Amino acid sequence: MNFTWIDWVGYSASVFLIISFLINDIKNLRFINLIGCILFVIYGIAIGKAGIPVMIPNAILCFIQIYHLYKLSKTAK
Repeated sequence: MNFTWIDWVGYSASVFLIISFLINDIKNLRFINLIGCILFVIYGIAIGKAGIPVMIPNAILCFIQIYHLYKLSKTAK
C-alpha cells in the first residue's frame, strides 16, 4: 500500500480529532482539535472538488476554535 502525502495529512487529521475527544482540559482540547481541523482543510484542498464537504465545515470549525481559544486566554489573565 503506497501512501501519498495527502493520505498522511488525512490520517493525521483523523488522529488529532480522535485525540481531542480524549482530553479533559478544554484549552488543550480546542488546540488539538484546531490542529486536526487545519489538517482537514489542507486535506480537503489537496483532494480537489471532492474535498469541499470536508474543507468547508472544518474551516468554519477552525474559526470557532480560534475564537474560543482567544476567549479562554482572556479569562485566564
